[in-house]
Amino acid sequence: MAGCAAALAGLALLFAFPPYDQWWLAPVGVALFAVAVHRRRARVGAGLGALTGLVFFVPLLSWAALEIDAAPWLLLSASQAAFVAALGAAAAYLSPLIDRAPLTWPVWVAVLWVGQEALRSRVPFGGFPWGRLAFSQADSPLLPLAAIGGAPLVSGATALVGGVIAAVLWRLTVAASSHRGQWVAAARAQALPVGALLAAVGAVLLASMAVPQRQPDGPPVTVAIVQGNVPRLGLDFNAQRRAVLDNHVRATEELAQRVGRGEAAQPDLVVWPENSSDIDPIANPDAGALISGAADAIDAPILVGAIVRDPAAAGPYNVGLVWQPGTGPGEMYAKRQPVPFAEYLPLQPVVEPIARWLTGDDVDRVGGFAAGDEPGVLQLGPAAVGDVICFEVAYDGLVRDSVVEGAELLAVQTNNATFNEAEAYQQLAMVRLRAVEHGRESLMASTVGISGFVGVDGQVSDATGFFTQDVPVRTLSLATGRTLATTVGVWPEALLATGALAGLAAAFVLRRRSRTKVIDVNERST
Repeated sequence: MAGCAAALAGLALLFAFPPYDQWWLAPVGVALFAVAVHRRRARVGAGLGALTGLVFFVPLLSWAALEIDAAPWLLLSASQAAFVAALGAAAAYLSPLIDRAPLTWPVWVAVLWVGQEALRSRVPFGGFPWGRLAFSQADSPLLPLAAIGGAPLVSGATALVGGVIAAVLWRLTVAASSHRGQWVAAARAQALPVGALLAAVGAVLLASMAVPQRQPDGPPVTVAIVQGNVPRLGLDFNAQRRAVLDNHVRATEELAQRVGRGEAAQPDLVVWPENSSDIDPIANPDAGALISGAADAIDAPILVGAIVRDPAAAGPYNVGLVWQPGTGPGEMYAKRQPVPFAEYLPLQPVVEPIARWLTGDDVDRVGGFAAGDEPGVLQLGPAAVGDVICFEVAYDGLVRDSVVEGAELLAVQTNNATFNEAEAYQQLAMVRLRAVEHGRESLMASTVGISGFVGVDGQVSDATGFFTQDVPVRTLSLATGRTLATTVGVWPEALLATGALAGLAAAFVLRRRSRTKVIDVNERST
């Protein structure tokens, strides 16, 4: 029975995320997980957690196996499931503490879940925050909480609601057993504690609805996203790099023609996606000339996603490069969080032979990128743009740093040509949360889709199709103020994670005392 509940928990969590978008299933999944591991031994809890994690992550991350061998995808999924296994062990270990104070169960579920996500977002090799509960809540009434405590608070609130569901179901089931299966009698007997738990859910929802929405306080700017598309999907997009660059140049020049005919608004700035120029436009005169022609035609600065090589660095940089009309290359942001095993090999002397054994020649596609060390704040015309590249949008600190350093709107440059539509929508959900979290209108620019604009309420406008060429243009408002989430930064997560450690410490003390009492009773009896 517990195994079924754990497997169903994984399925519920999966369907809460894009492309399914059944956000209400996230707390249901948490509840099933909490019930499955309650009163189990820690090692059993770990096994049940691993089952939940695998059922959840293997299909959620299936886009990682579209163009490569299945081994990296399954290893990534298993590594993430290991954290859910640790969560299962921890939740099982807290069972005596929960039994002593049953109404606190939702709180322990929430802090444990946030603690697990905090750890998973940092280790190993910088972590992998994909699949955090908060990223399933873009359409949820809990989303406004992001403006107070960011993704950790939204995850915590989602898990808290799940903990309430678990506590209510558990109490009613136990009471029904004592009343010989009479659920009505059980409900009457548990009316007060169940009512208190449900009131907690109502309080969370009311608090979320009461969060004031910070409106942008700056002037309007007109922004164009150029989704140039690629000749074909797949890992060989690098072999197509001239065609990809030509697509983005041509789409920008066509926009300039539409502007000239009065069919589109003149943009103040243009955003191209990650990898829109994998030919180094600084080192290659032909590529530079093409981009200069596009910038001159549209008469606006272009944020180009480019690969730039620096002989003094350990490898090439994945950058957002400002290209000005008339003058060419200017400010540049280098990606600070290259993806391990995709953009670089950590611990290369040890890891490369293993990776080659698992994937064969696929390991040669790992880019060996160097990491930047400065937040992505770039001046494009009238706007200070906070730039993050691809998976960086999942990392709380990287996005916040750009806002703290003065970003007035957020841009996520990404290349989804090696993945699929599900991955693109999962990434867009993160952009939606970031817009609310920092009170910044935002955009996502992708080579193949999904691209679009996001308001400070998390709503998407002008979303493009997948594997198509499109150039949406929209007027956004700049913002200079800070939300509470921007101001407090990592503190909500730190406090919640500390609560998890405190719960484990309290459970350890309680278990030790119980063991001491058992030993004392046995000694007296002898």
